[in-house]
Amino acid sequence: MIRILLAEDDQVMREYLARALERSGYAVSAVDRGTAALPLLNSERFDLLLTDIVMPEMDGIELAQKAADIAPDMRVMFITGFAAVTLKAGKAVPHARVLSKPFHLRDLVMEVDRMFEVGTATGL
Repeated sequence: MIRILLAEDDQVMREYLARALERSGYAVSAVDRGTAALPLLNSERFDLLLTDIVMPEMDGIELAQKAADIAPDMRVMFITGFAAVTLKAGKAVPHARVLSKPFHLRDLVMEVDRMFEVGTATGL
């Protein structure tokens, strides 16, 4: 089963995304900030880091850079509502995907499926 580490500071959004991904067959561990994600990255294996870019304490870009040192094979997808940081994310982590808010849950699941070439029927 593909394991996703979700870092999103907005509680409602975090729960919404985690539930949609779990319904689509992914195992999701969700945290509310980048600094909470680091211990999990050090102790568990994840296939994907799905992170908001703008978060308190440590932004998603810094988290992705630290994650690359810990788990270089892990894929990264950023989610953001700020167009200006999308460009910054692309320069800092060039192999990452960026999904701009607002997006439909179906779009998120389709992007994750594409990253892993999974053909799931999402029902979303």
